[in-house]
Amino acid sequence: MILTLFVMLVLANGTPVVAAKVLGRRWSAPVDAGRHWFDGRPLFGKSKTWRGVVSGALCCALFALAIGHGFVFGLLFGLLALAGDLLSSFIKRRLELKPSARMPWLDQVPEAALPVFYALEKGLVGAWEALALVVCFTLSNMWISPLLYRLGIRNQPH
Repeated sequence: MILTLFVMLVLANGTPVVAAKVLGRRWSAPVDAGRHWFDGRPLFGKSKTWRGVVSGALCCALFALAIGHGFVFGLLFGLLALAGDLLSSFIKRRLELKPSARMPWLDQVPEAALPVFYALEKGLVGAWEALALVVCFTLSNMWISPLLYRLGIRNQPH
């Protein structure tokens, strides 16, 4: 189960990157619609798009359906992963960091923890497995993202 959830985390968070490469500027409307928070800074930034939310959640849902966990579970899991990513971006904007600024742990933990807590609540993993999954995803993301950047798949090395 841990490997399955790990793959779902990778799909939910990696599909938006691939979709951006494949689709370019198509369907790239920002989630925050260019709105700003009370502090005058963007809510999330231009790089957080509806294309990313839809593609990441849908890919995760289709994978979950294919392996027998159900479309709805996969969709909610994917949406929670992407909500965690949006939360990270929101916090980074409040800290006055640029949209692509690197912030180890903050860049990875929310997007892993929210869906993993959902899987924990559903009884699919225990607490120690959930913690291990979040840590493994975080560390692997820190290692793999620079590699994807060097391969030209990501626009930033983090």
